[in-house]
Amino acid sequence: MEPSHLSEAAELEKLCFSAPWSAGMLLGELKNPLSHYIAAVADDGALIGYAGMQAVLDEGYIANIAVSPDHRRKGVAGALIGELISHSLNQGLSFLTLEVRESNYPAISLYKKFGFEKVGRRKNYYRLPTEDAILMTRVFLNERNEEP
Repeated sequence: MEPSHLSEAAELEKLCFSAPWSAGMLLGELKNPLSHYIAAVADDGALIGYAGMQAVLDEGYIANIAVSPDHRRKGVAGALIGELISHSLNQGLSFLTLEVRESNYPAISLYKKFGFEKVGRRKNYYRLPTEDAILMTRVFLNERNEEP
């Protein structure tokens, strides 16, 4: 993701989340050396989705996945998740984790398809409305791209 995507990403945040990140917050992540953000761009150059993660030592955390409502159920989120998994493997991470609203069944189903498993719950994690988060993790045992 490039700084030129920030205004579109901030608008996408407003469409997708009850507590959206601002363009300034997203810029902070782009400047963070521990963060990795990727964009899904339409043929006309419009941002249709993005995803971001942080890596500390060998631990990865997905912070954001957002896809325009007009482009959902077309493989965009799956492509973004696949790229984050590839990046995680290339970085030698041991696992990748995320939180998801417990009522977001489509997202939970998608994460399961990519090997994420429910490992915990964060009570009242989300606001507007208040809701628990399901903590999901994918462990990369024997998947890392290491030299023999």
